[in-house]
Amino acid sequence: MKTFITRTVTALFFVAIMLGGILWNELSFFLLFFLINFFALQEYFLLVRQIDPEYKEVSPWHKFGVLIAGCAVMMAVTDKHFGGSGVSLGEIGWVMAFIFILLLPLGEILMSRNFSLKTIGYSLLGLLYVTAPLSLMVDLRLFPYPVSVVPGWHTEIRGELHGFLIPLLLIIFIWINDTMAYIVGSLIGRTPFFPSISPKKTIEGTVGGMILAIAAAGVFGYFWGDQWLHWPHWMALACIAAIFGTAGDLLESRLKRLAGVKDSGRIMPGHGGFLDRFDSLLVAAPFAWIYVRLFIA
Repeated sequence: MKTFITRTVTALFFVAIMLGGILWNELSFFLLFFLINFFALQEYFLLVRQIDPEYKEVSPWHKFGVLIAGCAVMMAVTDKHFGGSGVSLGEIGWVMAFIFILLLPLGEILMSRNFSLKTIGYSLLGLLYVTAPLSLMVDLRLFPYPVSVVPGWHTEIRGELHGFLIPLLLIIFIWINDTMAYIVGSLIGRTPFFPSISPKKTIEGTVGGMILAIAAAGVFGYFWGDQWLHWPHWMALACIAAIFGTAGDLLESRLKRLAGVKDSGRIMPGHGGFLDRFDSLLVAAPFAWIYVRLFIA
């Protein structure tokens, strides 16, 4: 009972923070995902240290330099949105990202006791796995979406499309897919789905969650959401969230299994760490960004 209460309180607090950051304004959205990136990167590095002890030997320059580089990339993607008439946050970010990413290998060569290209590869992979997708989420929020009343596959935005809509829909569809997969799997799940990575997942639950998430998106988009975004896009985004979100969940489960840990962190009581909460988003976000750029923007 105590565990249930802890999970419930944590979940409510988590949802309130997420909704506040996403819906308040552009700056709150950026700050929210900036913090998610900061903590998720640290959890990724911790997992890598458990997987390969050699990564524990990196120099302080490497350890903190790659974290600063990740934060700088998040700043860089904001371009000129924050900064007024002076130097923008994005320009500062580009300079910092260039300096740290360029000098990181050099500093590692000079300061590390045991220089290894492998450790640099782990760090760059962390930026690709964690920072790049979260940066694309910020870009989806700040992107100046077109406004059109002409129906069609490329131009079916009705009225004004708020920047938070697509990032919010992606997160909601991932949540629906996860929830429905859990419910369907609990009721009729029999066939294991990747038992070596995630023993509790079943094929029935996974497929059921995907179908229900896409169906829910299509029904809501057709009857109520078409005024903001043409309903086929609702289904397409739900499809991306379901398929690639599931892949992201399996990927993080594989990393945790290699590291020999149950959760990536303990910052959210009863729910694990940031990677545990956003693993699906890390893989789904790049594909959603590509879809938006090709078919909506």
